[in-house]
This record gives sequence, C-alpha cells and structure tokens, in this order.
Amino acid sequence: MLHITDNDALTPAKDHDDVPEPAPLSRLDLNLLVALDALLTERSVTRAAERLHLSQPALSASLSRLRTHFNDPILARRGNAYELTPLAFRLIENTSTALASARRVFESQATWAPTESVREFSIYGSDYGFVTVGKVVSELAAERAPGVRFSFMLHNPTIVEDAANRLRSVDGMVIPHGHVTELPFADLWRDDWVALVAESNDEVGATLSLENMAASPWVMNFQTRSAYTSAARQVQQLGIEPRTVVVVESFLSMPHFIAGTDRVGLIQAALAPLALKAGGVRVVALPFEPTPLVNALWWHPSHNHDPEHAWMRSLFAEAGRIVEEGAHHSG
Repeated sequence: MLHITDNDALTPAKDHDDVPEPAPLSRLDLNLLVALDALLTERSVTRAAERLHLSQPALSASLSRLRTHFNDPILARRGNAYELTPLAFRLIENTSTALASARRVFESQATWAPTESVREFSIYGSDYGFVTVGKVVSELAAERAPGVRFSFMLHNPTIVEDAANRLRSVDGMVIPHGHVTELPFADLWRDDWVALVAESNDEVGATLSLENMAASPWVMNFQTRSAYTSAARQVQQLGIEPRTVVVVESFLSMPHFIAGTDRVGLIQAALAPLALKAGGVRVVALPFEPTPLVNALWWHPSHNHDPEHAWMRSLFAEAGRIVEEGAHHSG
C-alpha cells in the first residue's frame, strides 16, 4: 500500500516570513487516496474495508479525515444505504487517475531487468487490437519477462476524445491513426478492410457491389461523430448512407449479428480468420479501394524516458511485425 507520513513529507525551507505555507498535500497521508478510491468504488465502509483488508474502525477513521479535508460527507446515509455526495461523484475519475499515477511513481526503479520485473502495463484499445497485437505482446512477454502483466482495457469514444489526459495514468492506447493526435506514437502494422455477409446470402457474390451496399441492412461498429471506422466513412463518401440496424462496439461479435441474415458489415482483414471460425459468414471484397489502416501505439510524453516503458514499446513494435506477417493466428 502506498504510504507517506508527515515525517516523510518534504517541506520547503522558508527564506522569508512571508513565504506561504506548504500545500496541504505535503501534510496528508497518501493512504487517504487509497481509502478514498475504495470508498468511492464500493460506496460502503464495510466493503471498502474488506477490499483493503483493514478493520472498519480504521477505515472509518480515514473517512473522518477525508470528510474534514473536503468539508463534505463523501458518503451520505439514505435510509439503510449510503450514497455518494455530488462532490464524491466529481472525485471518482480524478481519484483513480491520481492513484494510478502515484503507484507508477513509487513502482519506478533505478535499475530494471525484464526478467525480474513484476510491473503491470495497462493498455487501452478495442477487441481488434487485443486479439491481434495484444495477444502477441502477451506471448512475447511470457517468454522474456514472466513476472510482467498486461491489463487490456476497452476504450470508448469518451476515452479517445480525452486521450491526452487519459494516457497520463495508463501506459498506452492501441488505435489506428485518425483519432488521436499530438502524442508520441509508434506505428505497429497496416491492415485492410473486407466485408462480411452470411453464407446463406445469395444476393452478394464474391464482391459486395454498390447496389448491395445501398440495399442491405448494416451492422456497424460505433456510429457517432467521433467514433467511426475509416471504411464506413468511405461508404458515406460514395453517396451511400448505410441503413444501420445494429451497432456493436465489438468487432469480434459482428459475425454473430450477420450469420443467417441479409445484413452486411465491415471488418479488418486481420480479424477475417476469426470471423470465419465463428461460422455462418463469408468474407467478400469491397467495390472500392479502402484506405489502409495504420495501427499505432500511443502514449503520454511523460513515459518517453522510462526504460520499462521503452521495453514495452519495443515489444509492441515486434508484435506489430508479427501481425503484419499474418503469423498471429498460428501463435
């Protein structure tokens, strides 16, 4: 557990009497941040204490200090249960981000060897990125750094739009170019788009025609102003407004919504073998030249000089080459 006490805090020396007092943070026990995160997550002193393996009186004492610091109840009783106050709701995201950043600071080491590391790297992405480059990265790490762990977390439009801030508290995001800008990145692999139709769909031949595209119902992955696929955008640029009947935020689930129907969908070529394994669908060509996907790993500049992070980036670069060669399906 992270811990910093009054005696451990570094208090700047005062050269003049008019120098203001140090910020309150220097007088706080960093364990309060751990307690606050558990209380905001569990919304119960009992459950939060169990999560942290503390006694209820100990956690109640932490809650009392937090209430004094924020001048807010944090947890307010409503009948037989507790609810978060409006301030507590505002603290949720900042607390988890601050806790993750603090852990990263205190987990840093002057010397580091992959074979001895027990670091956990957290990566945002889609299921597309996880079953391709993420799968290979985890396999390479298991061979070279068995104590290292990866946490792959699904992104969403809100996270992508706020990437510059979200990436402060995680190690990276795997996403194609076109959604994130002005952050460090490493290109991983290029991919193409293909179409999926049901095996039973006799209206579509080896290529999905423009007429098929206009007449068929569609299964789409994301469909908002900021969340879209480049191929879907190209379809619209051809003057075809897809008649969307299903929107799924998962590329791997798409075959299940197409099999046995007259629906069509777009999927990355690297996922085509997995789509076919799901059964009931076939892969067909598009009637236009889709803009290739350039998938990249993005991270916050604060990680640039972190040797552990640099090792992780090299692992992703190697995994990207393996995916580009199509060897990720064979393991």
